[in-house]
Amino acid sequence: MSLRNYEIWQRLTDHPANPLIKPKRPEWIVGDPTIIPPKESPDGKWHLFAHGILFGITHYVSLDGIHWINTYHKIDSGMRAFLFKEDEIYYLFYEKYQNIATSCIVVRHSTDLFHWSAPYKILKPELPWEGKSDRKLACPCLVKLEDRYRLYYSGGTVVLWDCLFFEPKYIGVAEAESIKGPYKKRQKPIISPSKEHPFRNYAAGGIKVIKTRDSWLGFNNGIYKENGFRSRSSILLLKSDDGLRWDDALPRPILYPCGTGWKRSFVYQLDIRKVNDTYWIYYNARDGWALGWEGIGLAQLKMK
Repeated sequence: MSLRNYEIWQRLTDHPANPLIKPKRPEWIVGDPTIIPPKESPDGKWHLFAHGILFGITHYVSLDGIHWINTYHKIDSGMRAFLFKEDEIYYLFYEKYQNIATSCIVVRHSTDLFHWSAPYKILKPELPWEGKSDRKLACPCLVKLEDRYRLYYSGGTVVLWDCLFFEPKYIGVAEAESIKGPYKKRQKPIISPSKEHPFRNYAAGGIKVIKTRDSWLGFNNGIYKENGFRSRSSILLLKSDDGLRWDDALPRPILYPCGTGWKRSFVYQLDIRKVNDTYWIYYNARDGWALGWEGIGLAQLKMK
């Protein structure tokens, strides 16, 4: 069954053991996971990188993708990472703060996922929509095209006043001939918040993109105000013919906050990889607003 049959995403199911990874005190957040499955890893194991507020980007390892061990190997004080593999080299893209009001996208590389090069800055805030006094770039996602690399990223911020933290406002694109750049940005964002969109009426959040043989899929954690008041985030499935102009593939989110448990208030960023005939989707969620913790769960879609 092709990924173009968007109705299959309505069969997406949460793993019964969720959340698979919880923060350990004094940390209260572990979020924005990015993964390498066994057949793509250097040692046949699952590898996952996620960030916390106190300890930055941390490395987790698993034999089955369900039970995770924290290696306590801190990569950097960055956040919102994305792993990309090419020619047996792993590239870790992430947001790194330059000062309290400015963050950039950097990349570092490794051959074993444990020893990393120094970070190399590839994208900094320059355009008006990327912020004024608060200038931040976040949520990188790299896609390889035939003759170039396309980097999706978020820029600008909004304040979630009921949570007392910031979320990305717009999504943009930059392209380069080399994986380390220089990257040339499109001058305008490709996804913006819209008051008419029920699940992206406050901010665009971030996006993870998959290019299939004949189409593009985007997984967008839109930020919205529910009933004009309470902040929320859900994962929307988007479709595109060129990876630049996006439309909703389904009328409602595929992953969304619900109940009274670990994903009561927000469902945030994800990473998705195919293992045999199943898509494994790791994502993070939050159980509250100003007071709350964030953990990482797994949703799976088995292709028939």
